Amino acid sequence: MIHDYLPISRSDMNIRGWKQCDFVYVSGDAYVDHPSFGHAIISRLLEAHGYKVGIIAQPDWKDPKSIQVLGEPRLGFLVSSGNMDSMVNHYSVSKKRRQQDSYTPGGVMGKRPDYAATVYCNLIRSVYKKAPIIIGGIEASLRRLAHYDYWSDRLKRSILLDSQADLISYGMGEKSIVEIADALNSGIDIKDITFIEGTVYKTKSLESVYDALTLPSFESMKGDKLEYARSYYVQYGNTDPFIGKRLVEPYGDNLFVVQNPPGKPLSTEEMDEVYNLPYMRNYHPSYEELGGVPAIREIKFSLISNRGCFGACSFCALTFHQGRIIQSRSHNSLLDEAKLLIEEPDFKGYIHDVGGPTADFRNPACEKQKTKGACPNRQCLFPEPCKNLNADHGDYIDLLRKLRTLPKVKKVFIRSGIRFDYVLADPGKKFLKELCQHHVSGQLKVAPEHVSDKVLSKMGKPDNKVYRQFVKEYNEMNGRLGIKQYLVPYLMSSHPGSGLSEAVELAEYLRDLGYMPEQVQDFYPTPSTISTCMYYTGYDPRTMEKVYVPVNPHEKAMQRALIQYRNPKNRDLVIEALKLAGRTDLIGFDKKCLIRPSSGAPAGGMSGRKTGKNYGSTNRTGAPSIEKQGERRKKTIRNVHKKAGK
Repeated sequence: MIHDYLPISRSDMNIRGWKQCDFVYVSGDAYVDHPSFGHAIISRLLEAHGYKVGIIAQPDWKDPKSIQVLGEPRLGFLVSSGNMDSMVNHYSVSKKRRQQDSYTPGGVMGKRPDYAATVYCNLIRSVYKKAPIIIGGIEASLRRLAHYDYWSDRLKRSILLDSQADLISYGMGEKSIVEIADALNSGIDIKDITFIEGTVYKTKSLESVYDALTLPSFESMKGDKLEYARSYYVQYGNTDPFIGKRLVEPYGDNLFVVQNPPGKPLSTEEMDEVYNLPYMRNYHPSYEELGGVPAIREIKFSLISNRGCFGACSFCALTFHQGRIIQSRSHNSLLDEAKLLIEEPDFKGYIHDVGGPTADFRNPACEKQKTKGACPNRQCLFPEPCKNLNADHGDYIDLLRKLRTLPKVKKVFIRSGIRFDYVLADPGKKFLKELCQHHVSGQLKVAPEHVSDKVLSKMGKPDNKVYRQFVKEYNEMNGRLGIKQYLVPYLMSSHPGSGLSEAVELAEYLRDLGYMPEQVQDFYPTPSTISTCMYYTGYDPRTMEKVYVPVNPHEKAMQRALIQYRNPKNRDLVIEALKLAGRTDLIGFDKKCLIRPSSGAPAGGMSGRKTGKNYGSTNRTGAPSIEKQGERRKKTIRNVHKKAGK
């Protein structure tokens, strides 16, 4: 086997003596041969199983010739939008075009289309009418069934239909892609590959579909958002590889999208095999003159130790993509990779991260999950830790200690985030000391997200008192160690359930903390999350209770401004928000006030505190309109939008 980058041109194929690829992988990302990139893992895994794989990275979707540079593959095309959903990659939550794409050489924006996976598949289909197309990656995985699309503000069909692909490999895909390849190689037609776990296919008849749950039809969901909420929660309850059922989504009487149960999690040995493949561990040399691929800087000296997350935050899609069962690599595998990092000429002695979706999740939440899966109707940490939770950090501590003692290693950081409630649940409390003493670079980033218990319950996060307890113990531990280190909380505005009164509550907390965040994450409705379902339908799919949803851009701007109330640019928005919330007691010169009154205006405006109503546009929740809540304001909704867009 040649240890080099996989072919990206005919000349590369000729060097290897290939006349035809078995598979051609089309990616929306630049070609980075590193295990942090999905296209690298899947293509190297197929190579290890004897298949010839070529890479077409970021083809010109307007030119059919760009998809033909490696010729037609013997077995099929593999298509992914890249490591990110292409729409999230392109647009901020305000739907403004981003200026940089970290997954493109030189950080240049615009090298992939909107809805990239669909566009690439249609481009392939226009040239190769009968070639099998298997679509995968985060964009396909989270759009595998009907889903709300924030950017077009409508319910969209399964990506399988709009893309004209034959099959979706959803989730991480290592097991399913090898099974698909072996089936195609044995001569099975792509239309007959309906039996592989972790895949989605389309069919005109349900005669051969058994043991399946039938979801509401696409047409019924378009007509009734409650139908979508019910369908979504059935999907959410069937993401477990041990107990998940086969799901059928009807599109009329003669077309059905069938989701097979999720693929089984990888064992430690299988994870080690995946990360021990012969990656070049860098971007393709052809990108050097363009400035390289910026994303490599974040991951080049980091180690992925686990995947999966049982935290189950409502706004996170990990449950749909990686699942709730933790899969981890062995210490030896991680130490071997760390030794490779150390030998890199630009290694400075710092391992930037050892983690995954949640760094301190190294084991399944409980013994039951290893063989029977996660509980379908309860969470491991929310609303409080399950009595069966195994919160022992011993294995992670041992791993970190081994990495710290490697020659040339000065420091091992943890940057991918920890679950503070999981740290508190550890009966030994040894990890907190280890964390503070060795693995924080002056500031530890944590994600309380909010302080209002009402909002936190919709987020799937623990009550604020849990975070306050962690802050107390973190500060006490640093005090005992004689170290000055700080916490940097990640906060989110405008999440479903958050009105202006809850946003003011968060602002008051920040005032008392003496902290002003430089950046605020406005809630982003991405496909296939509980929070996005709430945003679209106005109902919590877990309880079918109504939820207040801030959807008006001006209200969202006010909620965001309240978190950064000290920024002079936010002054007018903060004053307006406090008035609408009935909290003019926070406008004045008292130390408890958030902002001083405008020049010439009486301090306070109204003495004392009034109960403010939630503020938002007329929407699916029945919340009052801007005009009704602020009759004194002369601006119409149209004028507000117009002003916000300037």
